[in-house]
Amino acid sequence: MSEVITFTSGKGGVGKTTTTANVGVGLSLLEKKVILIDTDIGLRNLDVVMGLENRIVYNLVDVLTGKCRVKQAVIRDRRYPNLSVIPSACVREHPPITTEAMQTLMEELKESYDYILVDSPAGIDSGFDLAVCAADKVVVVTTPQVAAVHDADCVLRLLRRKKDISTYLLINSFRKQLVKEGNMLQISDICELLNTELLGVVLEDEHIIISQNHGESMMGKKGTSRTCYENICRRLVGEAVPIPNFLQEKHRFRGFFWNKPAKQTINS
Repeated sequence: MSEVITFTSGKGGVGKTTTTANVGVGLSLLEKKVILIDTDIGLRNLDVVMGLENRIVYNLVDVLTGKCRVKQAVIRDRRYPNLSVIPSACVREHPPITTEAMQTLMEELKESYDYILVDSPAGIDSGFDLAVCAADKVVVVTTPQVAAVHDADCVLRLLRRKKDISTYLLINSFRKQLVKEGNMLQISDICELLNTELLGVVLEDEHIIISQNHGESMMGKKGTSRTCYENICRRLVGEAVPIPNFLQEKHRFRGFFWNKPAKQTINS
């Protein structure tokens, strides 16, 4: 059965769009038909990260307001035959968009795709509601920063009110050395604070920035993050892929949060 998976966060700049793009490519390489949808209306970025900005004719707003048919807005990625994108609109004002229209779109797309990945805007306003209204799973993306974890907690509190949505946690930009020095939250601490199943951890990797600036995916590139994304994709399709324990000993974080005894959420 098809699944709608939304990648969201409270804080901006934690890597939602990069994650959506790389996970989308990774799933398509596992022989899954995938479509990515950018719901960040006004500040679209997914098409830029994917290197598809020059191929846009219609966008998500055009589809949801009936200006065009769904197929007219879909951009097929020539590099990955199983991957397509519906970009967002770079406009400030647009006709009213309802969650009902979004849900109708999702039902139509489920007939053609195995996975529909939705890139949510930051924050918890109407864009957030649009992004999660039809989701089967929501992956909350955070970094090991106090502000990002705090905002992720706020988002998770809202999502737990929606009984039909399963929530997962993805930690971006994890830096082992900072944890060893006691200057960054540990994975186990973040999992306990947010009390959500951990889908994956992506290590800090300069190759992500390089590939993003060239409109390319990390798949097939060098870099530690490629394996992280590949394992996340395998978990999403149901494979039992353990999450490594990136640190073998406890290091106390000297900050707002303290190192409390944590539940065992990652495998050694």
